[in-house]
Amino acid sequence: MPTCQNCGSFVTTDYVRVFTPNDVDRPRVCPGCEDLVRDGADVREARATRSN
Repeated sequence: MPTCQNCGSFVTTDYVRVFTPNDVDRPRVCPGCEDLVRDGADVREARATRSN
């Protein structure tokens, strides 16, 4: 069961397949990470608060 490296939340295998490189099985951030976002090859702090 894959999990997020930042918050430890469960992520689906489809999410991992789409948002991580081929040799990585845990994404750096997930949709549940309110404080961080992916930015190309890096992770940065969110500039604005996410809302659902």
